[in-house]
Amino acid sequence: MKKLLLLLAVLLAGAAGWAALAPSPIDPQAWNPPQAPALEGVYARNDRLQAIQKLAVGAGNGPEGVALDREGRVYAGYLDGRVVRLDIASGKLDELGNTGGRPLGVAIGPGGEVYVADADKGLVQIENGQVKVLSTTAGGKPFRFVDDVDVSADGNSLYFSDASARFGIHELMNDVLEHGGSGRLLRYDRSTGETTVLKDGLHFPNGVALGPGEDYLLFDETARYQVSRLWLKGEKAGTVERLIENLPGFPDNLSFNGSDRIWVAIYAPRLPDLDRALPYPTLRKIIQRLPESLHPQPKIQSFALGLDLDGKVVENLQYDGPGAYGPITSVEQRGEWLYLGSLSYPAFGRVSAP
Repeated sequence: MKKLLLLLAVLLAGAAGWAALAPSPIDPQAWNPPQAPALEGVYARNDRLQAIQKLAVGAGNGPEGVALDREGRVYAGYLDGRVVRLDIASGKLDELGNTGGRPLGVAIGPGGEVYVADADKGLVQIENGQVKVLSTTAGGKPFRFVDDVDVSADGNSLYFSDASARFGIHELMNDVLEHGGSGRLLRYDRSTGETTVLKDGLHFPNGVALGPGEDYLLFDETARYQVSRLWLKGEKAGTVERLIENLPGFPDNLSFNGSDRIWVAIYAPRLPDLDRALPYPTLRKIIQRLPESLHPQPKIQSFALGLDLDGKVVENLQYDGPGAYGPITSVEQRGEWLYLGSLSYPAFGRVSAP
């Protein structure tokens, strides 16, 4: 028995040494994350999202980023590439087009134009069933993971995120484990067709949303658990301010309700094992080489936060019981309702707004 245990120990040590020293697709950067806040106080567990209504159940998987038009119809893209529009009153679901990739964020222009952040294809527009690619590169670098998009009131500027310049959507965990800060915020000018890099060096910038008066662009960094704003106008133009940091989960898409509320979709609560590994690059190389089933796994939970314009948490919505709608990846408010999207759930969600 002792010989067998010794042999196993030698094999495990050899495997760990190989995993640490062999060439790796990731170049991990050390980061010491702040201790995750407990789910208490402003983040206290609750069942406020237990009452989520499921809409268009089974019509498609993963309506990741939802958007609404002036008539209150809901738009989103499915895992199979379809971009659809749901009429809430009638329940009718129309297919607007298929990107052939993975549509994530969606934005509706002032004239009803449909813009899509497609993780694989780039920034695209769908018109009369046709998919037109608007942008696939900026600053000499091609996009790898276009994630979310918002459009200015005049329809000329499209603000969007390239979450990772290193890894695509099917290599998401590689970017999380590398923690290299390769993400970018971008602006596409419809009048010139030019794409400008507004900010780079970001840690998986996910959601984007224009703030009041389009004075600033809200964005989050999923891998840093924080939300910031990039000033677009005034004396602060070009500077970044932290709005809230050390969130209890992974922030996903963002939205501004046009009045007093910033909604943050929380993909899942923080992963203690991941936080413990982030200061140690070699350990993360080893984790990357493990089977996917042994990687840190997020918990399925309904989770969304409402912030005021100063970044204070004023709404905390959760539910982690049976049948929870999750992961929630987008929240859009229209009147008395919140409309929800999910990366993988086979339905839209809707719940009464607080």
